[in-house]
Amino acid sequence: MKRFKNILYLADGIEEAGTALRRALGLAKTNNARLTVMDVIGEPPSVTGQIKARFGLDVDQLLRDQRQESLDALVRPFQEPDTLIYTRVASGVAFVEVIRAVLESGYDLVVKPARPPDGLSERLLGSTDLHLLRKCPCPVWIDRPGQSPHYARVLAAVDPMRGREEGCARLVMDLANSLAERESARLDVLHAWRLEGESIFRNGRARLSKEQVDQLVEEERRRHMERFEALLSRYGRGLDHPGVHLVKGEAAPSIRAWAERLQADVIVMGTLGRSGIPGLIIGNTAEEVLQATETSILAVKPEGFVSPVGP
Repeated sequence: MKRFKNILYLADGIEEAGTALRRALGLAKTNNARLTVMDVIGEPPSVTGQIKARFGLDVDQLLRDQRQESLDALVRPFQEPDTLIYTRVASGVAFVEVIRAVLESGYDLVVKPARPPDGLSERLLGSTDLHLLRKCPCPVWIDRPGQSPHYARVLAAVDPMRGREEGCARLVMDLANSLAERESARLDVLHAWRLEGESIFRNGRARLSKEQVDQLVEEERRRHMERFEALLSRYGRGLDHPGVHLVKGEAAPSIRAWAERLQADVIVMGTLGRSGIPGLIIGNTAEEVLQATETSILAVKPEGFVSPVGP
């Protein structure tokens, strides 16, 4: 985690110093990094112009000043002589303003507490959470409420089959290893594989024998095994390591099931299947995992990803 030197924490309207802020503070202190605590207020009321004309009051500025005071109060207990925590308030659409701040100020990590939609399951992520995971160019760390101050189990979900332009398996491994080391946590690495179209091959329509399909499945398993093993070897692990899991099945259900089985505190994973395409939405695998687990998420984009949100 020492790669992060300019961290942005999005308070998202929360007034208390929860685990997400404390993680950001701890990471900034360990890395001797700059930490900015930010919040975004919505668009001012439609009567703002009338109020300013009649009474000379700038409602937008009043709201910004009030939130600025709240942020300053939030970070005051953590200010130290050798540590300066910055605060900033913007107005507009939260995810847009955060991404613009990332692009303009070079933040290399966004941390925020998860905010489920009002009245809905704690599993679900709010609109701002999902937009950031889809569109923010730097890694995004969404910390679920009620988490322990320290992670005990880190799960890295990797796809070593994609090319260098599309994949981010090494970045996932770098961050997961570093996070596990920082938290003194156990690291598990998962890769789910399957033969695309196996069910069709087995129902007889393809006119393949069981032995032929079995051979195709075995060839696919070996292909994934070899690429997975090559990735793991960079980190001093092999397929026989107890924390390595090569499992057959669809990616999203496999990640969810293993996260629950391992009682993982955080999943480190990539969120996009292809890079460099403005407006490309979150991949189906990541979408399913993010909306069906109560585990915290550290999500990364492939190298070269271009955010659809401009500065």
